[in-house]
Amino acid sequence: MAIPWMVALKVIPWGDVIEHAPKVLNAARKLMDRQKAPTGGTVTPAPLDMGEAPPTLGELKNRLIEARQLIDQQAATQEQMAQTLAELAEQNARLVGAVDLLRKRTRVLMVAIAALVVSVVWLFAR
Repeated sequence: MAIPWMVALKVIPWGDVIEHAPKVLNAARKLMDRQKAPTGGTVTPAPLDMGEAPPTLGELKNRLIEARQLIDQQAATQEQMAQTLAELAEQNARLVGAVDLLRKRTRVLMVAIAALVVSVVWLFAR
């Protein structure tokens, strides 16, 4: 079961992942900042069907209330998604840092093991 994990770890281009992690984090932060800033969007009204009678003022108020509620729900959902994306980007950055540290430690350990093997072979060769 450990072999597929080792293959997966070797296949992943960690250098590219580490290189692009700050860019992903910055993009997520920009997205969060953009979500917090108010936007002035324009709404185009739907065309009226000439065969129908125009809606009453009460119906228009009800539609407006429903539309505002829907917009508020969508804005809340979008803000939550942007916040989740920012959190995931920060976790990714921390994960990449941890993987980089583990790679460095593994290299040091491999050098230490190689030195130990050479010294043991040298001692037994005498």
